[in-house]
Amino acid sequence: MTTLHQVPAARHRRTPWTSWGTFLLLAGPNVALLVLFVYKPLVQNVQYSLLHWNLGSDRATPVGLQNYVNYFQDPRTPSVLLTTLVFAVVTVGGCMALGLATARLLDRRLRGRTFVRAVVFAPYVLSGVAVGMCWLFVFDPQYGLVSGLLRAVGIASPNWYNDPDWALAMVCIVYLWKYVGYVAIIYLAALQSVPADLLEAAQIDGASPLRQFWSIVFPLLSPTTFFLGVTVFIESNAGGSFDIIRAMTKGGPLEGTTTMVYQVYQEAFVDGSAGYASAIATLLFLALLVVTVVQMVVVERKVHYR
Repeated sequence: MTTLHQVPAARHRRTPWTSWGTFLLLAGPNVALLVLFVYKPLVQNVQYSLLHWNLGSDRATPVGLQNYVNYFQDPRTPSVLLTTLVFAVVTVGGCMALGLATARLLDRRLRGRTFVRAVVFAPYVLSGVAVGMCWLFVFDPQYGLVSGLLRAVGIASPNWYNDPDWALAMVCIVYLWKYVGYVAIIYLAALQSVPADLLEAAQIDGASPLRQFWSIVFPLLSPTTFFLGVTVFIESNAGGSFDIIRAMTKGGPLEGTTTMVYQVYQEAFVDGSAGYASAIATLLFLALLVVTVVQMVVVERKVHYR
């Protein structure tokens, strides 16, 4: 006869199998999709990087690490790496700073703030190609809105299309316009979770609004800042900029807006050098991995979780 004390033990013995079954049922499909569409292509990309293979050809010659050697010997590589670095610093830093400032404004009790929040977030869900095509008209040196505003104050419009530096600045501005809203909404959610009693206590103690922000609010935002720092960095270098660059400059002028992610497309689908493009993609992946690991190990130590 089973006693009341024996029932929990029997249930306890069945728990590991039940837990594994539940895990496989819920996580199994997701893991299968990750393996099929993420990890398998990643491994194949590394394999292709060791081949001399032209896209569409049925022949591939093993060359070892020669594609990597050729990349670092390419005279264009320093320029592409510098462009990638500048773009990453400007877009990630700009998105974080402007997004936080925008979130602070949206956190105020203003009339119509729900509509304004929707407007701010809207560019993030738009197609990058559509955004790039629209902004081409805005930056047109002859008839664009920017040139018209500059002429109104007596300033000549920069040559956005033909000057490499201005072209890169143009792409960065458009990228910021598209992605600042995403950062702002995430920061806004974090700002609304800051305990009001802490701010009230600081205000009673005579702390200025600026002191309240730097001493109380900003440290409490560190988990959100850490999350956004990682995701925005990966997005700006892994694919978020490709459609904008493709629509607006196609990597020009004089490869002034060619980042590593755009160079992968250029080498693979324009020049047909699939093996060489795979080597560049592998290097880009390793660079993103290293920076992300550094952020996870070093930066996370300064995160204050509540």
